[in-house]
Amino acid sequence: MADAVLVLNAGSSSIKFGLFGISDAEPALLCKGLLDEHEAKPRLTARTPSGETLFEKQRETSDADGAHLFADVLGFIEDRFGEGLRAVGHRIVHGGADYSGPVELTDDVFTRLEALTPLAPLHQPRCLAPVHAIGAIRPALTQIACFDTAFHHGMAPPANRFAIPKRYEAQGLRRYGFHGLSFEYVAARLAEIAPELASKRTVIAHLGNGASLCALRDGRSVDTTMGLTPLDGLVMGTRCGTIDPGVLLYLLQHEKMSVEDLRHMLYHESGLLGVSGISADMRTLLASHEAAAREAVDLFVFRAAQEIAAMANTLGGLECLVFTGGIGEHAKEIRGAIGERLGWLGVHIDAVANDDGSERINSSGSTIDVFVTPTNEELTIARHCVGVLRSKA
Repeated sequence: MADAVLVLNAGSSSIKFGLFGISDAEPALLCKGLLDEHEAKPRLTARTPSGETLFEKQRETSDADGAHLFADVLGFIEDRFGEGLRAVGHRIVHGGADYSGPVELTDDVFTRLEALTPLAPLHQPRCLAPVHAIGAIRPALTQIACFDTAFHHGMAPPANRFAIPKRYEAQGLRRYGFHGLSFEYVAARLAEIAPELASKRTVIAHLGNGASLCALRDGRSVDTTMGLTPLDGLVMGTRCGTIDPGVLLYLLQHEKMSVEDLRHMLYHESGLLGVSGISADMRTLLASHEAAAREAVDLFVFRAAQEIAAMANTLGGLECLVFTGGIGEHAKEIRGAIGERLGWLGVHIDAVANDDGSERINSSGSTIDVFVTPTNEELTIARHCVGVLRSKA
């Protein structure tokens, strides 16, 4: 195998991975796969870029830190592709105030990132666990952190500020934003589609189980819906999004909820699941005839359209709207409903284009360019890894 990097993208109960050759100017996907820990018997699956199965293995038991799973991945890569793995790149959700770009994962960096766990308690431990496991298996292998917060690092006041005493801002309590690796990929893709799009006032809607918006001016993030943590902003699969702080005080004071119970509710029992009482999966809700499912979908659409309009206010207008993420890419009903709510702003979606998988879906009468652009966080991470490796050479 020529030089390659392994990219790991950790979710709540599974880890997507991609192996990229880095000999050419652009990283090339060699294989992709999934470490699935949904069941008691974890499963590793690896496929070609076209989806043909290369390798599949199921372990009889799970281990606490997933070390055996990562040993399986590295073993498969070496058996199938030979030597040549130069680095492992990780999606790390929170980089805090210190990290505005990719960085090699030293012990000191790992400790600093671990300290940010209270700001992303659901995500940060899952992102860091593979770092620890691979470090134990291959201590000499370079590992690189790529941050979901980094793309928003240049956000300035007032967009990055909370209306709380300034002493807390000095401690790092400000709006950071997330989904930056996705937004970075989509921004680059827009420039590929048409160079003039890069300079337009653009809102990217990353809609999935986690969901947020990013306002772009000249390809740079100037505002976003998530804040200090990934809880803020839009309605999500199991997360509440923006909520009156008084609700939280009420639950603590009058319902006598513990802090841990409240955190569990906000991260795991709210959002689409909480409103519908049926499912956190948009596909299930769209297929349901239950009134509660429709209520959850309506709230999701209402909040997304409301926040897109707010992003347009930050930008001083809107010229381009891009849908990405699992819901944004695949749920035509949601794109259409959001478009209907934004008709007053000049967003008009062509029903045929919206149905047939076109990348551009605005009608001829729309004053806003509207796109559906599949994201690729793994490729973004691979690109960053190449940059770090070259800087070390």
